[in-house]
Amino acid sequence: MENFHKQQAFRNIPPINDLLKLIEVKDLIEKHGRRFILEKIRLIIEDFRNNIQIMSRDEITKHVLEKLWTEVTEYETQGLRKVINATGIVLHTNLGRAPLPQNAIKFMNQVCEGYCNLEFDIESGKRGSRYSHVEPLIKKITGAESTLVVNNNAAAVFLALNTLANNKEVVISRGQQVEIGGSFRIPDIIARSSAKMVEIGTTNKTRISDYSNVISEETAVLLKVHTSNYKIIGFTEEVLLEELVDLGKERDLVVMEDLGSGSLLDLSTIGLPYERTVQDSLKAGADIVTFSGDKLLGGPQVGIIVGKKELIDKIKLNPLTRMLRCDKLTIAALTAVLYLYMDSEKAFMKIPVLRMMALKEEELTHKASELEKLINKELKRTIETEVVDDLDEVGGGSLPAVILKGKAVALKVINEDINKFQESLRKGNTPIICKIKKDRVIINVRTIENEDLKLIVDVLKGILGEKV
Repeated sequence: MENFHKQQAFRNIPPINDLLKLIEVKDLIEKHGRRFILEKIRLIIEDFRNNIQIMSRDEITKHVLEKLWTEVTEYETQGLRKVINATGIVLHTNLGRAPLPQNAIKFMNQVCEGYCNLEFDIESGKRGSRYSHVEPLIKKITGAESTLVVNNNAAAVFLALNTLANNKEVVISRGQQVEIGGSFRIPDIIARSSAKMVEIGTTNKTRISDYSNVISEETAVLLKVHTSNYKIIGFTEEVLLEELVDLGKERDLVVMEDLGSGSLLDLSTIGLPYERTVQDSLKAGADIVTFSGDKLLGGPQVGIIVGKKELIDKIKLNPLTRMLRCDKLTIAALTAVLYLYMDSEKAFMKIPVLRMMALKEEELTHKASELEKLINKELKRTIETEVVDDLDEVGGGSLPAVILKGKAVALKVINEDINKFQESLRKGNTPIICKIKKDRVIINVRTIENEDLKLIVDVLKGILGEKV
């Protein structure tokens, strides 16, 4: 009798071809491809056969569709996707650092929807350089003689040292041997570049005599690394870049500065502490300056090398340059961002990182109040809200001593565990990344775009909707 029921259940399993014709399945095939969906259906039916249940054909079809939808949804959530940064950390490394301005996104679409003149000189009709699209802009903004762009700042430091100090000595203060994230450390980069690191001074004090005392015939570069991701305070002494430049000229050595965050504008104009700019370092006489594109500059992930033309020309000829080059998407994004720097007021308004850092208390209060109103309008019966003061950060290894006064909306769901609520926000259709304070979820508004306020409410409704 049991075998009879099993055989009856097997006969009720719909043919795969019939399932593939269903409108719900056709939509998934359009999005993910026939092979992927077909394989999913086969596995679901095989699992059903192994755990057979007495169902009608319609019930089995419904079961397969529900299982297929669940598995495809799980697959979709495994990859790269948009999230809401509600942490108040402007340059959140785990969340992609600098969000790009709209003009960069539009330009990337224009350039990449078809062919482009990435390495084609339209004027001459001959092969061109992919870097010719950004070099004039960087030179104009920074005043540098020449420039080169690679895929990140660690690569920029590595490439410069590999070219200018291969099998030679690089002199660096012990207080500047930073770890730049992901366990990548300046000493390791120097070693991998085939240069020899010479440590001088102490963690808190380094003098110009420390540099001059170790210079030998093997010395090639005097390296200064800006400690952009930490501060040493108290009983300290640091050699000014200008002093190092004088010593470099006297001993015929390259003076290189890794600025890390790489600000191109005076941030004191928006109420932040003064941060040395790329232009400052070049005016001080540095031969080579390296910095990131996706930190204070507010662009895509790149490493930018600026400085003396004769040195940059040597770096360009290094075979490793091709390995570290940027693709057309990155160059398009960087080009668009750099155009905004032609007008500093426009840069502060249009580049998200700069705009977020510049937000005033009244602007943050207004945004937080707007979010609270939207939440209360839809979910007042299930959630308690309050606009609260909080502290924001620049993040991304930039301006470590700077704390920004922020505003947030504190949320507490009635009769629900706060940790489970935070997890639900993180696992929503559009993940909301936030923190917990005093048994409430905190939604910091500095790092939230105005157009995403309604999206946050929609995510909350999706989580709490059945309780409304």
